[in-house]
Amino acid sequence: MIRIPRALALLALLSIVGTGVAAHDHQAGSLRIGHPFARATAPAARAGAAYMTIDNAGPAGDRLLSARSPVAGRIELHTIVKDGDVMRMREVEGGIEVPAGGRATLQPGGFHVMLMDLKAPLKEGDRFQLKLTFEKAGIVEVEVAIEKPGAGAPMPGHKH
Repeated sequence: MIRIPRALALLALLSIVGTGVAAHDHQAGSLRIGHPFARATAPAARAGAAYMTIDNAGPAGDRLLSARSPVAGRIELHTIVKDGDVMRMREVEGGIEVPAGGRATLQPGGFHVMLMDLKAPLKEGDRFQLKLTFEKAGIVEVEVAIEKPGAGAPMPGHKH
């Protein structure tokens, strides 16, 4: 008899945890922005980055054109490119493509939203608002969770 209440308690706990997971994804038409996150920064840091997955279930592609947030004085879309033997960060010209029926992955070491002229350090456990501007979907506001320094990108299909 003790096992049934424990099993029910576990199921209730899992359903509560699952609700929080879904709340961190954002839907805008055919686009789903999954697990937007940033890494915590050092107290003196002037820059940070935001990462996420953008899934497009629609029949037409879209493009992430820009972003803005109250936490940064300036925001650019960046990628990492190999220049000889050196990896360099570069601003993305024309935005980041989100293919029809596909995914754009913004992750450490690849595409990312570069937050420059930070107004305050990004502190683990905090959250901030980020407005993403898409060519077709328009402006989509997401909540970015600040994780520990060195936090990695979500795995494909992984929800946080």
